[in-house]
This record gives sequence, structure tokens and C-alpha cells, in this order.
Amino acid sequence: MRETIRRHKAGAAEGVYSVCSAHPLVLEAAIRQTLADGGYLLVEATSNQVDQFGGYTGMTPPEFRDLVLRLADRHGLDRWRVVLGGDHLGPNRWRDRPAEEALALAEELVAAYVSAGYTKIHLDCSMACAGDPEPPGDELVAARAARLLRVAEETASRAGAADSVCYVIGTEVPVPGGAHETLGRLTATPASAARHTLERHREAFSALGLDSVWPRVVALVVQPAVEFDHLQVIDYDRSGTRELRTVLEDEPHLVFEAHSTDYQTAAHLTELVEDHWAILKVGPGLTFALREALFALARIEAELLPADECSDLAEVVDEVMVARPGYWEGYYPGSPAEQKIARSYSYSDRLRYYWADAEVEAAVQRLFANLAAIEIPLPLVSQFLPEQYSRVRRGELTATPHELAIDRVRDALRTYSAATTAAGRAAIETTEDREAVHV
Repeated sequence: MRETIRRHKAGAAEGVYSVCSAHPLVLEAAIRQTLADGGYLLVEATSNQVDQFGGYTGMTPPEFRDLVLRLADRHGLDRWRVVLGGDHLGPNRWRDRPAEEALALAEELVAAYVSAGYTKIHLDCSMACAGDPEPPGDELVAARAARLLRVAEETASRAGAADSVCYVIGTEVPVPGGAHETLGRLTATPASAARHTLERHREAFSALGLDSVWPRVVALVVQPAVEFDHLQVIDYDRSGTRELRTVLEDEPHLVFEAHSTDYQTAAHLTELVEDHWAILKVGPGLTFALREALFALARIEAELLPADECSDLAEVVDEVMVARPGYWEGYYPGSPAEQKIARSYSYSDRLRYYWADAEVEAAVQRLFANLAAIEIPLPLVSQFLPEQYSRVRRGELTATPHELAIDRVRDALRTYSAATTAAGRAAIETTEDREAVHV
């Protein structure tokens, strides 16, 4: 990854996308996309997905690492081509507690990630803890980040991995999990604010004797004014970032990292990379694509099988979400009818928190088993998954439920591959040429 950043700083329009999902099908799709592209795979877990107590996935950092590596082994992706990261590592999970208690838990969190072999660490202490000023100032945020940095470095040294960890600072984005409110007009981070964040962190690291780590700070998170809420996507407008893009001109090892890039077009993602957002984070957009595929397969199932044999996947998911509303009710305002639409179809994709539920997982497995036992008629694939139908007709894809779902997620990943790598751009262009001939 540091070599990617070196090439970017040397003038190449290259970058890397970061897959922020714990869903095994999404991870498999990302691994298979990496195998098609060449290069390496960057996978990150957020502090609310995976922590020392299990997070909402039920996985600790070693357990999530093992899941990713098992999938890589199964599909033939060499382990050295997998980079693991921790996103928003700090007191976020415990911000309702007093600062010292929350920071002590955050130190444990960072140590757990680094000791498990994660080498890209986003230090994020931007959230106020109980009793803190709201919001905390840059000086306090940077001092706390330096405290976590010291823990990370000490842990890496004990693990025999000194100098192997790189860091990301800054957090000009909504808290992990996405925006709660309907968004209006966004503005990019002011250049002065970005410079202030850099200087406060540099000073805080120096105050703890960690000056030597600064060259391994590889990215600064700033807001390029891209985001999504339940029903809209705010697209990148490069005219609003002209001054901000000058901030890193004198930083030979630093690029920008863009969060919430989900649903941006391939053209906008490419512009972000060209404008030095060389690390593009994507998460909900991938599980959104997976949901599209699974719901489409459920529609195919309903056309082919008697009602009492069907998985009723969409109905099961909604019943579980209504029965256990903790992950969505604070995010989806409106009437009951509007909330029902949002639960299934919102860009925010709060549905992603429910795929690991036992009832939902059983419905998915029944769906796959039902469709794997029969030959899916191609006209139904055309009706409900037209992009996948084109690949089936060209002999590039088999019309099994698993392969159709994986390929739909890869559609979302292909835009990121095209934006960040020459190989990805070439693959997209070749596909477009083939499709033009096919039409």
C-alpha cells in the first residue's frame, strides 16, 4: 500500500479502494475482484463492527482476520496480498463514558488490532466522551490520538513488527455507521482546517517522542463533500476542493482518504483519485448491491416455486428488523410506509446489520438451496439481474444463485477498480467494447 502511495505522490493516477464489510459474500466478491485485477486487497473493520468484545459482528480482531484469510486461502489469493486495517479506532464505542475510561478501552482496542496483524490503523479520537467539550478541539483530539499511537507502536514492537504499521489521522466525516439526518448541501473541509489538523497531530506525536513515526502517517481523512443519506447521493464536485488539494503538496508521504464514497459514479471516483483522494472507502454500497442480488433471486424463486416452499427472504428480513429495531429506528424518520421502504431500500443500508441474524441467514440459505436445485430460466435472469444475464450469455458467468450474487457485488467493486488501477480501467473498457458489439 505504501508503494501505491509512493507512485501516486510521484504523479501516477493510482490509488486503492478499501472494503469495509464483514459479510462473507462481500469479502469473497472482493477477493475474486482482486484476483481478476492483480494487485492487493485492502479490507478494513470498523470499531463498531469488530472490537475486543466482539462488536456487532460478534468477531474480535483475530477472528475477523482469520475469516478474511480463510476466504483468501479458499480462493487462491496469497496472504501477502491482503492488507488488513482498523477504521475509526478510538473511543467511539464508549463515548457515553468518562474520557479516561473510554480511552483505556480504546487503548485495548488498538492493541488488539495491532497484535492481530492489522497494519493500517485509523486513529480517530474526534468524538466527545462524557464530560468533554462538544466538539472536542483539535489539540485534545490530537493528544488522544498520540496516546493511542504510542500503544500501537509498543504493541507492534512487542510483536516483532516494528515499523510495519502505517497510520491514518483526521475524521472530517459523519460518525461510523453513516449520517443520521437527511443531508443538505455539503462543503469540503477548509484547507486551513486540514493544515491545522496536520500540525496539531505532528506536535502531539512529537510531544510523546514519536517524531520518527510521522513518515508512516500515510493519509489524512478530510471531507471532499461526498456523502449519501437514505434517498440521495451527493456527488463529488472537484471545483469545490481546489484549495484543499494544495494542503499535501509539501507532505511527501501523505494522501487523502475519502470516506462515504459509496454510490459515486466511476467518473467521480476517478476524479477523486486524480485529486489525491488515493484511498477510497466503500462499505454500505457493497451490501446494498448484495441485497439487490438476494432480493432479485427471491423474486425469481417466487416465480418458480410454490409459495409454501419459498424462502420469503424480503419478508423475513423486514420482520426481524421490525422486531429488533435498534440498528435502524434512529436513522429512518417518516411515516410507517416510508420507514418500510427505507428498511429495505435505503442507501444508508441499515439492513446490513441484520444479515448475521439466525433467521435471516436461514432464509438466505434456503433461497440458495432452492435455486441451486433447479436450472434458473435465462429470461428470469434477464428480467431481474440484467447485467449478470449479459455475462451468462457471453459465457463469463454461470447462472447459479451464488455466482449471480457474487457478480452483482463485483459490479459495485468494478467501478472502484476502474478508478484506482490501470488494470481495472482496461477491464471496464474491454467489457464496454464487448457489450457494444453484443448489442
